[in-house]
Amino acid sequence: MKLAKDISVAAFAVAISVAAVAKPTQAALVNYGFTVNATSGDNPGQYFGSFQYDDSTLTGIGEETLGVSNGLSILFNYLGTQYTETSDFDYPISPAVRFTNGNLSGLSYLVEDQFFIGNDPGNPNTGGTKFYSILSADLLSTTEVGTVTYTKSTPVPEPMTVGGIAIAGAMALGMKRKKKVFGGTN
Repeated sequence: MKLAKDISVAAFAVAISVAAVAKPTQAALVNYGFTVNATSGDNPGQYFGSFQYDDSTLTGIGEETLGVSNGLSILFNYLGTQYTETSDFDYPISPAVRFTNGNLSGLSYLVEDQFFIGNDPGNPNTGGTKFYSILSADLLSTTEVGTVTYTKSTPVPEPMTVGGIAIAGAMALGMKRKKKVFGGTN
């Protein structure tokens, strides 16, 4: 009888753990940091930013673009000024992040009279890893002055996952302690 009770408690703890860890994939806010390394032009140096988006509509197949309507938000500190997604010349149509087969291709981000992040000023919605100095909204006035690197931030476990693991751990400790109190062996 005692063995059956211990097995049922252990099975319950395992079920909670598996349910917490192996639940279906849900949409999540994805965070990236980026570094601009300007190596030429009037303002050489490193500049830092970050962006976040909701990945619920990504399929991971082919070319995909997410924008402000997908929760895209940007913070970028350039020359002492903090720029956001609303700073983009074509807001709310742009800025955007581009993906190829589920892999980040980069940002498309244009701030008039300041900078452009992307690969091709002639096709600004393709995203990319190049940084351009820009004299106006006219993309013909751009000069490539550096590169952009992206780093995905480590996701924080959801509370349900942490809670399930904590409950299973507490139950396992409780069972071990109960065996010691009642004279069981380890």
